[in-house]
Amino acid sequence: MSMFCFQCQETAQNRGCTVRGVCGKTPDVANLQDLLVFLLKGISVLASALREKGEKVPAKANRFVMESLFMTITNANFDKERFVKRVHEALSLRDELLEALGSVPEERGSDSLSWRAESVEEMEAKAATVGILQTEDVDVRSLRELLIYGLKGMAAYAEHAFNLGFEQEEIFIFMQDALVATTQDLSVEELTGWVLRCGEYGVKTMALLDKANTTTYGSPEITKVNIGVRKNPGILISGHDLRDMQDLLEQTQGTGVDVYTHSEMLPAHYYPAFKKYEHFAGNYGSAWWKQNEDFETFNGVILFTTNCIVPPRSTSTYADRVYTTGASGFAGFKHIADRQEGKAKDFSALIEHAKRCAPPVEIEQGEIIGGFAHAQVFALADKVVEAVKSGAIRKFFVMAGCDGRMKGRSYYTEFAEKLPKDTVILTAGCAKYRYNKLPLGDINGIPRVLDAGQCNDSYSLALIALKLKEVFELNDVNDLPIAYNIAWYEQKAVIVLLALLSLGVKNIHLGPTLPAFLSPNVANVLVQTFGIGSITTPDEDMKMFLGE
Repeated sequence: MSMFCFQCQETAQNRGCTVRGVCGKTPDVANLQDLLVFLLKGISVLASALREKGEKVPAKANRFVMESLFMTITNANFDKERFVKRVHEALSLRDELLEALGSVPEERGSDSLSWRAESVEEMEAKAATVGILQTEDVDVRSLRELLIYGLKGMAAYAEHAFNLGFEQEEIFIFMQDALVATTQDLSVEELTGWVLRCGEYGVKTMALLDKANTTTYGSPEITKVNIGVRKNPGILISGHDLRDMQDLLEQTQGTGVDVYTHSEMLPAHYYPAFKKYEHFAGNYGSAWWKQNEDFETFNGVILFTTNCIVPPRSTSTYADRVYTTGASGFAGFKHIADRQEGKAKDFSALIEHAKRCAPPVEIEQGEIIGGFAHAQVFALADKVVEAVKSGAIRKFFVMAGCDGRMKGRSYYTEFAEKLPKDTVILTAGCAKYRYNKLPLGDINGIPRVLDAGQCNDSYSLALIALKLKEVFELNDVNDLPIAYNIAWYEQKAVIVLLALLSLGVKNIHLGPTLPAFLSPNVANVLVQTFGIGSITTPDEDMKMFLGE
């Protein structure tokens, strides 16, 4: 076993990747990520101890923990050198905190506070001893990892908000205190409590990000997005970071280069602030896992702002046209440095590169509609309520989450196609690419697919449910005509799930498989307490959801 990772849905045999990640992650990178998380726990111990003494934790420590957790999320960063550098930075930061504290906290001594390394070989040797399987009790291991994966998703959302100038100290404190909890000899009950608190802070973090996005760019509005192409060279921007989108659009204005979105960047078109850019051309391609095909025909430059990277095939011709920035990285891809405080990132190199490229090859034509975040749906509330009361809408299906490569994910396309015509899909995230181009029609002018945006915008779906609960004067959100049939892939989906559970939502069905990191006992607790279920077949699940 050269590595062990089971944090994503596509993990090998739904048990764990032990030779190489299904995502393409190599063992050395996987192990260095484990080492980085190990050091983040030590840094968090020191930060918590400083706060207990009434001393302020440096802002750079809060940001370092957040950014580092984000770097280890699935499909974000495959670059070994970046992780080696990050480990060095973690050791340096830890020593600064140790000096500020004056001594190792009593009864918290750990070699995460004392271990040192200069060479990569030393790092790799240590990394082999601090992985997931070092926790022998399978239930404790399951809960520790569930908590850590929730923190990784939370860190992703917190960083997007941070990039727009929005942050909350209590979120940083929770991240660090929760990491400390994973180092302690806690009972299953105590760890379960931390996991549930993670969901509560997940809600706070998603609310913060929603505020950051809508304050900065306006509330998303109903928008038709072109999926064809123009005749200019283009830049295809992928990932999730809207501040990067802003910087790119500002710097490409007047250059003769068009900007297209890919996968999770599609919802950028829904924000009013971005509509003033005439060169913001449309959306190109489909979900993240189809990028090997989409990038070949795009012809232009590709920019990754966050996770969702698929390593290019050996026969790919586009690798030299790919740039990364932020938490993302891949050996061989050119990386754009972080912005300096108060300034924009410098995208001049990739813009000049794009000018030398051929225009995109058209792979489809038409439009897709979206922009149904909470403010827009609230504006339609009377129309929606009337449709429900009249029986025109029988049920809403929340089909949010992630897409992926598994053939079994065709389930979601088939399920959407088979839904009765008096039902509406509420979606967010790249799972929508399984059905957002299907001719599903509308109900009295209400589209049968209401896209709230990125996985980052799943908070909107929760607010919509709570608003409907209020409108229909119900005591329990679970009494609404809403069913949850959610596809998951990585750690941002984990924090969304925990957030929904913290809001009292029950009977959520997850697919295409339940997480491998859930031990049988932990999975059973989720089933018994929250009604978590798995998927079967579209026909069987349809009958179950509709009570037929």
